[in-house]
Amino acid sequence: MRHLLSSHPDLVVFLGLFSVVTFVGSLLLIPFLCVRMGEDYFMPHRDKDRTLEGRHPVIRWTGLVLKNLIGLLLFAAGLAMLFLPGQGVLTMIIGIMMLNFPGKRAFELWLIRRPGVLRGINALRARAKHPPLELPDRERTTG
Repeated sequence: MRHLLSSHPDLVVFLGLFSVVTFVGSLLLIPFLCVRMGEDYFMPHRDKDRTLEGRHPVIRWTGLVLKNLIGLLLFAAGLAMLFLPGQGVLTMIIGIMMLNFPGKRAFELWLIRRPGVLRGINALRARAKHPPLELPDRERTTG
């Protein structure tokens, strides 16, 4: 490992800068996104007016592609933050919530129901004077 790092000083500088950028970015972006999320985001009846449904197809597809690219970047950054400084798990959750894939809803609910995750997000929301996230009953989410 020492040989790899000494033979690639540019890699060391890049990883150091990436670490700083992702750490600062996560400190700013994750709380902002957690607070901006509607408290009904996980509810089956959530407000569909905030989505791209009903928009012109070009706007809808452009928005979906951009949203998924940003989600993929956030997920990858969160994965890196598991080994580098930053809020890795929260960044990955925000990235997953921006992606579109089969089974996403069940995965989101499974993830958000982890006590530490829900507690962390609701603590951020409480500091910003926003209500806690609402979660559906477990019976209504299976199936």
